[in-house]
Amino acid sequence: MRILLTGANGYIGTRLLPVLLEQGHDVVCMVRDKRRFAEESDFGDKVKIITGDLLHPETLSSIPHDIDAAYYLVHSMSASGDQFSELEFESALHFVKAIQPTSCRQIIYLTGIVNDDDLSKHLTSRLAVEQELKKSGIAYTILRAAIIIGSGSASFEIIRDLAEKLPIMVAPKWVNTKCQPIAIRDVLGYLSGILMNEKAFNKTFDIGGPDVLTYKEMILQYASSRKLKRWIFTVPVLTPRLSSLWLNLVTTVPYSLARSLVDSMKNEVVCKDDEIKKVVTRACFTYEKALKLAFEKIEQNSIVSSWKDALNRGYLDTTFMDQVKVPQKGTLEYKVKMPFERQSAEVFENIWGIGGTRGWYYLDWLWSLRGFLDKAFGGVGARRGRTSNSSLQAGDVLDFWRVLLADKQNTRLLLYAEMKIPGEAWLEFKIISYHGKPILSQIATFRPSGLWGRMYWYAMYPFHIVLFKGMAKKITTYRPK
Repeated sequence: MRILLTGANGYIGTRLLPVLLEQGHDVVCMVRDKRRFAEESDFGDKVKIITGDLLHPETLSSIPHDIDAAYYLVHSMSASGDQFSELEFESALHFVKAIQPTSCRQIIYLTGIVNDDDLSKHLTSRLAVEQELKKSGIAYTILRAAIIIGSGSASFEIIRDLAEKLPIMVAPKWVNTKCQPIAIRDVLGYLSGILMNEKAFNKTFDIGGPDVLTYKEMILQYASSRKLKRWIFTVPVLTPRLSSLWLNLVTTVPYSLARSLVDSMKNEVVCKDDEIKKVVTRACFTYEKALKLAFEKIEQNSIVSSWKDALNRGYLDTTFMDQVKVPQKGTLEYKVKMPFERQSAEVFENIWGIGGTRGWYYLDWLWSLRGFLDKAFGGVGARRGRTSNSSLQAGDVLDFWRVLLADKQNTRLLLYAEMKIPGEAWLEFKIISYHGKPILSQIATFRPSGLWGRMYWYAMYPFHIVLFKGMAKKITTYRPK
């Protein structure tokens, strides 16, 4: 069967794609920017990649007419702004209009459990998208899930951060809300199991694992699995805003995502029935087993996808890959040219391993301070780390940077800043040759936004002199243990 997969670069889409290919399906991946698609992966040459932006219906003409089913996996918990719901609804509307002329016989949509009457803004938006997809005239199958537990999932990373970092927690009352977590493997099993399954046509299913737990119980079970002693005390005085700021400072999630999650955590997300089991026979993993599987992936350094890689100020914003060409005019630069006497490949491997657990080679505490300040003002901070300790590709996260270009062949790494700054910033590493001798070229480029931007650059300039020279020196001399 020929399947259209939207959101192919997202957390779920990236993991669903190999499952569909293994089942022998012909998959068409729709992305907004081909440069972000993992064509270097094992399945990059086995799919057709088309570009399309659901906010711009004129870009959707590339959708093939001969598709059998379509997965709608486009959304953004991280997007902020008053127009978020309207934009999500508009995207769904454009998708429906583009799909209706095709031979598509099923639309599959993954959303959140919406069994409460007083829903959060984001769950209300999800429900509106669901209702719009149902109007298409094409058979639909809606899967509603609670939080998803898997390596790289936002829910797992939040629980992990809280349990690992805080021995004692004073938490808001939402930690007592009930939830029915589900393992990522079970989500993928249901998504693939309902495909062109007529028993699932025009049906909506709640999906969840066998355990119903409060968020407090999930944190404590995680801590127990890691042999950590943790105590959680709840107080009624933490407002949603304060709770969001607290999550933003303690965990890796940005403020916009933290606010969306906190708003949704007031809603009990428990399956109202198990009708899905009549359609797809599956023994779902317990919460404890889902945690174990997630850590197996982390320890094997084989995290397939992460919520961090799918976020760049929200799906509905302009693609950051347009910044891959560093501007030459209206910018300020700080360059370091560092010659070295060892093999170029060894130095570039040090560049390739930058960030995450290895750090930034020089004055890591200063990078951490910058990340803390960024978090304090609602930015992403420096605790996002990196998806993989051994590989890099365009779109990956490197702490508060985003990878624009990772070119091993030409020994070049280009990063784009996602921290809160009065302008835009790029950081480029490259191995070049001068008179036959290798040199590490390190260029920090800043495009200031008005007077404040220029004041920021010159205020930081003394730190740049010390930091970037020291970092370049360490990169050229560092030898992994």
